[in-house]
Amino acid sequence: MTQDAQDAQLTRVVAVRHGETVWNAEMRMQGQLDTALSERGRWQARRAAEALANDGIEAIYASDLSRAFDTAQALADRIGLPITSDAGLRERSFGVFQGYTYAEIDARWPAEAARWRRHDPDFGADEGETLRAFSARAVAACTRIAAGQAGRTIAIVTHGGVLDCLYRAASGIDLAAPRSWELGNAAINRLLYTPRGFTLVGWSDTAHLDRETLDDASEGDALAAGAARR
Repeated sequence: MTQDAQDAQLTRVVAVRHGETVWNAEMRMQGQLDTALSERGRWQARRAAEALANDGIEAIYASDLSRAFDTAQALADRIGLPITSDAGLRERSFGVFQGYTYAEIDARWPAEAARWRRHDPDFGADEGETLRAFSARAVAACTRIAAGQAGRTIAIVTHGGVLDCLYRAASGIDLAAPRSWELGNAAINRLLYTPRGFTLVGWSDTAHLDRETLDDASEGDALAAGAARR
């Protein structure tokens, strides 16, 4: 296969987590509740947009939840492109956990919280998604989008949980494995997609935020909870 033919099959993906919300800062479970960006989150979104202004992005996709869509809007305004919203890019539904702080979840549902924190693929909070079902939904949405944009450079603006699943899919890491990679607000992550799947190019670039990152432990990792701000 010639290089041109290979390039025609390849999609360059810039994946961005939404900017900070007040609930991120409070370590409060958002899930699919539609929370808004904080003032700091709007600043982060503008910084990410500026950092990506010259990346040759040709299409923008975003979760339809406000915190992701509004982060994408900053990029859309900067480079003059519309946004295609996609409910498949929504955060995992955490059912009854949603609206509670992580400390409250640990206290109110200790057994269930332990299963969430150890990434039990078959656990789902009452009225929520299991990790396995969520991962299948999130990766399928990213795959569908990337496959439909072969030969182009696209932005996908989404949530920490979706990005965690995408990282695992690209790296061949089991859903139950502890997380050692960051999922910071407004961090820029780069992947390639071909018909064989995703591969990582770069992860958690926060240079545009002056090395600031906020990993709010929303995927249940104790190490992230202890290093949420730095």
